[in-house]
Amino acid sequence: MFSPASRHGIAAAALALWTLTACGSSSGGGDDPTSAPTTTQAAKDKGPQCVGEAPADGVHVLRGGGFRLPGGGGVQYAAASADGTSRTATLRDGAGYGSGQRQWTVKPGSGITLSGHAYTVRQVCSYRVVLEPEDAKDKAALAVAPESMEFAGGAADNTLCFTTNRAVQAAAAKSFPAKGQTLSLLANGGVKQLPTGPSLTVSYVDTAAGTAGLGANCAGIPVAQYKDIRVGDTVEFAGVLFKVSGLTEQAVRLTRTSE
Repeated sequence: MFSPASRHGIAAAALALWTLTACGSSSGGGDDPTSAPTTTQAAKDKGPQCVGEAPADGVHVLRGGGFRLPGGGGVQYAAASADGTSRTATLRDGAGYGSGQRQWTVKPGSGITLSGHAYTVRQVCSYRVVLEPEDAKDKAALAVAPESMEFAGGAADNTLCFTTNRAVQAAAAKSFPAKGQTLSLLANGGVKQLPTGPSLTVSYVDTAAGTAGLGANCAGIPVAQYKDIRVGDTVEFAGVLFKVSGLTEQAVRLTRTSE
């Protein structure tokens, strides 16, 4: 026989065991709710879009891309910074990326020496940096006419891809829709190949964030890599300016804004 105290102790223990079992059954009935995925918004450029003035025969180094220069050197537009009133650019030595390359933060008026050749930064934009050679011989070398206006592939296209020659620029401009018209770049791996060498591609589209990536290659060099562009942003290809006018999962639409 159990005493009244013993009966109360057994009942309390049984109640505690039942409570623990019930709680365990409840917690095992389902997983913790999963948080909804979030999209990281790329920081919007604060502007101004451009500072400085671009000379007519300037060297256009496009955002994220490289440019081969006379004498075997090159330069890349590696990064940009703007605070709403001023703008600077980070330039990297060499036409293509390599470890140990020198970098400079520049603004209009900055001087820079690349492979022994002197240049002055004349304009810094969100989409390009414009350099002016200080030596007349370098200016002449950049403007030399190519042997052919048709691209062959690789380094043979240097005089088509890395040039200030007006005839080459005019031929490239004719490959695009007229000013005010729209160019659609397909987002499914399609390539827009220009007769003068550059090939344009869409690297990605993030419709949730409202951003996309565009790239261009010429003579084996990435000459432009625009990341996190939005509707309303300006980009440049082969000396022609465009405004991003739309983006979907299928394509990025560019409206030509220059002649």
